[in-house]
Amino acid sequence: MKVKILIAITALAAAPVLGFCQDVNKLIKQDDVERIIKTLSADEMEGRGTFTKGIEKAATFIEGEFKAAGLKPMTGNTGFRQSFAMLNTKPVSSKVTINGADVPADKVAISSSSSFNWANADGVQVVNIAAGKDFMTEYRTVVSSGKKQVVLIDTSYAKIFTRLAGRYKRETSSFKGDNSAPAIVFVLVPFGDVKSLTVNYEVQTTEKPLFNVVGVIPGKTKPDEYVVFGGHYDHLGFIKPMEGDSIANGADDDASGTTAVISLAKYYKKLNNNERTLVFVAFTAEEIGGFGSQYFSTKLDPDKVVALFNIEMIGKASKFGENSAFITGYEKSDFGPMLQRNLEGTQFKFYPDPYPEQNLFYRSDNATLAALGVPAHTISTDQIDIDKFYHTVKDEYKTLDVNNIVATIRAIALSSRTIVSGKDTPTRIPKLKK
Repeated sequence: MKVKILIAITALAAAPVLGFCQDVNKLIKQDDVERIIKTLSADEMEGRGTFTKGIEKAATFIEGEFKAAGLKPMTGNTGFRQSFAMLNTKPVSSKVTINGADVPADKVAISSSSSFNWANADGVQVVNIAAGKDFMTEYRTVVSSGKKQVVLIDTSYAKIFTRLAGRYKRETSSFKGDNSAPAIVFVLVPFGDVKSLTVNYEVQTTEKPLFNVVGVIPGKTKPDEYVVFGGHYDHLGFIKPMEGDSIANGADDDASGTTAVISLAKYYKKLNNNERTLVFVAFTAEEIGGFGSQYFSTKLDPDKVVALFNIEMIGKASKFGENSAFITGYEKSDFGPMLQRNLEGTQFKFYPDPYPEQNLFYRSDNATLAALGVPAHTISTDQIDIDKFYHTVKDEYKTLDVNNIVATIRAIALSSRTIVSGKDTPTRIPKLKK
């Protein structure tokens, strides 16, 4: 069955919309969309892994697209790159002694982004997670306490502890200068009272550069009000080989969303009628913790951000069929209904997130700004519960439905127009309490 890639007009009464549809179909062209996504998902990009040559190539390509479109760098940046530094931390050694006895290495897990030495238990809180308690509730309380702690874990939680220890023994990333989280020492040995304590923990840290790619179209009458269009351009890089292929190309995740951001930047620059300032950002490091969007959120006043359109995985038809997409956190603001009103007279429809159990609203780059009160939502079409290509080497250009990508980009262009023009302002999302 041939997919309709033009957003169809259902009635003559929709004549005002017809002009917009003709405009969007003319300015957002399928061959250009294909060119962009083919480039971003090509083997030459090596899967766009964080801290790799591949992501450098991808950033250079996106910069070129923004420059050719006529966008400006974000205030404070000399170019389109929004650069910052990360610290990669790798545990090297640890030794824990409690009550004069050395704790076996496989019974210890330590959470800390820096080396430290504790000569005694002064200032260290001792916590017991006893058998029969809700482990995850107790764990969350521990890690959110903001205190130096030794956490004694009952051996009935051995399997959970093994997974926890595996995570803390891997290399981790954090923002340079972010040493706010105090050290926590988890021990699987059932000590009663901690009368004496020594801990020696050594890590190796490496500073590495990261960069979002950001382009701006200044607003004409409301330059201090921002509408952000974003998507992450990083992916997994090289992973375990499958049928001789080890490149996780990330065509859908999220070259498709990055392609949408570039295409929308070109579209709005050609229209040249935005009253609010438009910010187009390709986020980095989403796959390793959302560090790009976290850093971006510190470089503008969230109270001045009217909305964030985060575009994530639009490479295949949604569970609702052609000409449809879903919006995460649909119930949290009137962002979704507002977009749908702008699509009256077309066949395209936005739906609430059909996968609430996946917690998608807080799993993508919209989450940081949403926590700060911004109507920041992710638009997607992915059938995440049955997507067999997700995070595999099979997420390649040939598995995409380009017609679906084009239709979704055009729908976002049409549906965002009253927010871009300053006519509509979505309701704010309640800020998360720290």
